[in-house]
Amino acid sequence: MDLQKHAQPQDSAPRVSELRASDADRDRVADILREALAEGRLTADEHAERVEGVLNAKTVGELEVFIRDLPAAHQRPAAPAYTPVPPRPSPGAIPAEADANVVAVFSSAVRRGRWRAGRRLHAYSVFGSVEIDLSEAIFEYQQVVIKAVSVFGDVQIRVPENVSLRGTGGGVLGNFEVDTLDSVEPDAPVVYVDGWAVLGNVEARPKRGRRVADILDRVQDKVDRKLRKHLDR
Repeated sequence: MDLQKHAQPQDSAPRVSELRASDADRDRVADILREALAEGRLTADEHAERVEGVLNAKTVGELEVFIRDLPAAHQRPAAPAYTPVPPRPSPGAIPAEADANVVAVFSSAVRRGRWRAGRRLHAYSVFGSVEIDLSEAIFEYQQVVIKAVSVFGDVQIRVPENVSLRGTGGGVLGNFEVDTLDSVEPDAPVVYVDGWAVLGNVEARPKRGRRVADILDRVQDKVDRKLRKHLDR
């Protein structure tokens, strides 16, 4: 056996530090830097300088440089308990009445941009097309239900890529397709798509590159509270 040839595939594998950094990697390092600032381990200037470096880092190894002198970088985080998102919302959590209706009959209707999603939205498409884009929406509630009915029509639903997405429904000579999505953030909104496609089409999937900003705002608020608490001492 040629041991050298046998070892080549393993030797050629890149080390973790050489891997390209993802947005999730940068967010993790940025969170550690925020905690260090709140604890007084970094000055405001040091924090700003390191954050700028994190944004420009290309590999995991480059990211680790900015936190290697901080205790949090050497602590093994406890694995969070995973609670599966149920296929349907909690009983009584969502009212039967819709906060808004989007209807297209022999026409088209669009709901997109910075808008308040509410708890329930009904979308009806009859020989028409409906587009529901939640990628920039304001989520005031953790659970959002979208009832989508398509009859000889088309309903397209797009959500941020860091929410959870569930679907319950079907098609009658039509297509009902919901891409199941699980968020790593336990407090992330959950979008439930419920409906039918009769000789029509209903699709729901994440919009890549779009993340709900409200989750990040909650994280920043937590850091700000810790910082204020530290300064009040």
